[in-house]
Amino acid sequence: MGRLRYYSSSASVSSLRRLELVLAAALLVWCQASLRVATAQQTAPARVRVGVILNLTSLAGQRRKVGIEMAVEDYYAARPGSRTRVALRFRDSAGDVVGAASAAVDLIKNEQVQAIIGPQTSAEAEFVAYIGNRTHVPVLSSSATSPGLSPSQTPFFVRTGANDSFQAAPVAAVLAAFGWHAAAVVYEDSPYGSGILPALAGALQSVGARIMDRAAVPSDADDDRIDAMLYGFKAMPTRVFVVHMNPFLAARFFRRARKAGMMTEDYAWVATDGVGSVVDALSPDDISAMEGVVSLRPFVRMTDRVRNFSARFRARLQREYPSADIYPHDPTVVMLWSYDTAWAIAAAAEAAGVSSPAFQTMPQSAAVTDLDRLGVSATGATLLKAVRETTFRGLAGNFALVDGQLQPPAYEFINIVGRSSRAVGFWTPEAGITQTLGADGAKGLKKILWPGDSISSPRGWVVSPNGRQLRVAVPVKHGFKEFVGVQRDSTNRTANITGYCIDVFDAVIRKYMPYPVSYQYVPYNDSSESYDNLVSQVPEQLADIVVGDVTITASRLGKVDFSMPFTDSGWSMVVAVRTETSTSMWIFLQPLTTSLWLASLAFFCFTGFVVWAIEHRINPEFRGTPWQQFGLSFYFAFSTLVFSQKEKLESNLSRFVVIIWVFVVLILTSSYTASLTSMLTVQKLQPAVTDVRELQRTGAFIGYQEGSFIKQRLQKLGFDKAKMRSYSTAEEYADALSSGQVAAVFDEIPYLRLFLSQYCDGYTMFGPVYKTDGFGFVFPMGSPLTADVSRAVLTLAEGEEMAQIEKKWFGEPGKCPSQGGGGGTALGSSNLSFRSFGGLFLITGVVSGLMLLVYLATFVYRERGEVRPEEEGSGSSSMRRLRAWLRHFDQKDLKCPTFKTGNGDSIRDGNQTQRWVEFESVRNGRGGNGPVQAAAEEEAIAIGMSPLSFSTSTPSETINAGSSPASELGTSFEQRMQEAAQSVSVDMPGSTAP
Repeated sequence: MGRLRYYSSSASVSSLRRLELVLAAALLVWCQASLRVATAQQTAPARVRVGVILNLTSLAGQRRKVGIEMAVEDYYAARPGSRTRVALRFRDSAGDVVGAASAAVDLIKNEQVQAIIGPQTSAEAEFVAYIGNRTHVPVLSSSATSPGLSPSQTPFFVRTGANDSFQAAPVAAVLAAFGWHAAAVVYEDSPYGSGILPALAGALQSVGARIMDRAAVPSDADDDRIDAMLYGFKAMPTRVFVVHMNPFLAARFFRRARKAGMMTEDYAWVATDGVGSVVDALSPDDISAMEGVVSLRPFVRMTDRVRNFSARFRARLQREYPSADIYPHDPTVVMLWSYDTAWAIAAAAEAAGVSSPAFQTMPQSAAVTDLDRLGVSATGATLLKAVRETTFRGLAGNFALVDGQLQPPAYEFINIVGRSSRAVGFWTPEAGITQTLGADGAKGLKKILWPGDSISSPRGWVVSPNGRQLRVAVPVKHGFKEFVGVQRDSTNRTANITGYCIDVFDAVIRKYMPYPVSYQYVPYNDSSESYDNLVSQVPEQLADIVVGDVTITASRLGKVDFSMPFTDSGWSMVVAVRTETSTSMWIFLQPLTTSLWLASLAFFCFTGFVVWAIEHRINPEFRGTPWQQFGLSFYFAFSTLVFSQKEKLESNLSRFVVIIWVFVVLILTSSYTASLTSMLTVQKLQPAVTDVRELQRTGAFIGYQEGSFIKQRLQKLGFDKAKMRSYSTAEEYADALSSGQVAAVFDEIPYLRLFLSQYCDGYTMFGPVYKTDGFGFVFPMGSPLTADVSRAVLTLAEGEEMAQIEKKWFGEPGKCPSQGGGGGTALGSSNLSFRSFGGLFLITGVVSGLMLLVYLATFVYRERGEVRPEEEGSGSSSMRRLRAWLRHFDQKDLKCPTFKTGNGDSIRDGNQTQRWVEFESVRNGRGGNGPVQAAAEEEAIAIGMSPLSFSTSTPSETINAGSSPASELGTSFEQRMQEAAQSVSVDMPGSTAP
């Protein structure tokens, strides 16, 4: 019983344990299920619906579809924890604008997409962009590159590819690199094709080139239409063509161009990225037809990431579309832009954290069509902002949007050769064209194989497309035939055309052009009426060039091109002159200019001062009161004008100064005399009219050359048409001016110079010169001949041949036939200026200054021990020393021969010799008593002479001593000297009386 009880209790425990395990397992399963449900509810990403509109029937659409799908998958594979997930909704537009619009309406209305990628073409994208702008659904397109589709007009449109206008600068750079100044543009007749024209025209103009012609090729154009267009181009001189088309239309166009013979060495073809980006996708025959073409495409750096994607892309494309062709450069840059566009949408949705789609629908009562029933996206603005701010390193390069579009990439130039293409250079906005990418690369492009297997770059144009001679129109003039003269023979069938302009043109074309040009002159008989009619022959294609005395004006430049001018520029007036002689009372001042008068006065004073300074201490003539010394120095300098100076000079320094100064004065006075004589005797010619306004005020008659543009210019200046008369020849000019029919004749400078060379007596050119650009040769707008002829004109002008041509037709410059080769009557003598005598003044100034410095240096050195400045007094020690030097300078130099005394020393009077004391007494008019004797004693003591040492009388010194005041003075002075000697001997210590 006990054992049964035991088993019974064991079974109960076992059952209980099994029940507990079952319950625990059930609880565990329930908890795990609950956790999975909660986790699933917590991590479920928000779905962002994105529509994709492509032409899925085309190979390009199929490739882009694969690339977009791979971009979304790659993004979420790299970021598995994203809070949002893009759900793609594809629609087929079938390459039709309406189909694309219908697809957009369907995606927005039924799928409620929050963004749209595509469509492919610019025409489709334009309609869809306006739908997205109305519904606030961002539309992103990497292939709608037409500049006509602008994000500024449709803010919800985002261009994730390169704007076609970015290609204009590199295309223009190619033309500039090869020196091509004109090109014809062939473009697809679509928004994509025509959108580039404004940017291309501006870029070409910036490099000095222009669009000579343009032609739109419809996408469905047949071969006959393309051939007719090509033959029209073939008849033009331009041989440079810019092609902007989609690749398949471009392939057809180049096949027809090859058949028309336009893929030869004379032609240059530059294609945009519509060809360069997909050239490898074309057939071998199409590539062969494009051989020699230079194209460009956006540059993509081949990184490991791009290589990996390319391999995966080809494999998936082959798997999903087995019939699709695989190209060597697949995927193209446009495919990479599509990939980056889808990546940008996924990144922007994640950054913005957009929720499920929500549209605010319009009231049904107001809805009429499906477009009216479309709502407005509540998340569109947020998503658009996030897309514009998204930046990353994409497969095609840096993805960064500015103003709603991708920034311009670097472009790669390729040369289509054989069955493929090769890179020949790069272009960036910073460095321009370089052979390698970067600013350090060599400038220019690598060697290019041009059409016709030519390695020499085409010239870009031909002189005459059909080989005929160029028609050169020349004016038929009634006068001034030195410029252009047309002489017909008796039968009036041939004409002999000569003149200055003809010789210049012949020399330019035949000697200085780098290639031969065949031409013939055709006279234009109606040129005398107006040269504007002559110029209009070129744009009307009645003449190829106009050669003659045709002035370059702004109005004519709007219709034709001009070469560099080959004559003087501007126009002015010629008037009669009257003779007169000057009768002014101040005419004596006119020979010298004011500067020369002042300079002469300054050097007169300076020379007088130098002579006084040198002679003051040694010459009695230059001593006295200050006023006497000032007057003497001033008088001495000016007396040299007539060489009447009486003062004798003691120093050789002052004598040298005066010699140089007298030479200067001699030249000055001679020049002054000659100039004044000329002014007083020679007749001067004065213009009868000196002001244009005076002609207008007085209502005088004026003349001009018939057929000239001067008539219109005079009317603009305010002259009355009734007061203007036209003339044809230089003889008529002279007759009208001399007879008083007109007061002035207005014409261009070359004509006036020719007139004055023939009639140099009685006429002169006067008044303002109104600016024009001179004479030039006329060419059609954009003609390649213009630049080459201009360079040849400059080369001719720099040599001797131009001067010989001018001499042949106009004679020696300045020659007057009426005076046998001499000049006309003088137009007045010019006065003398300081510049004419600057060398003389420099010489005398340097000599005078140098002599003064030599004297002062000698004086200071010799007298340095004799100057004792005051020990006490006002001022500093320097001032006291200066005053001491000045006082010492004012004293006589008693060591000089003029003031020295002693036996044998005499005054140089030529008649008698007297002692210096007697000379001083007689010179001052005093007798032998009184102050004269005291002064003599003081002077004797001052020079260190003792009265005892004097010989008071010598036979040679006493002449008529008893009767003359000098003898009395000498006796009295001798007595006083003896008395003084005795007193000195008595007073001296140790002396004894005699």
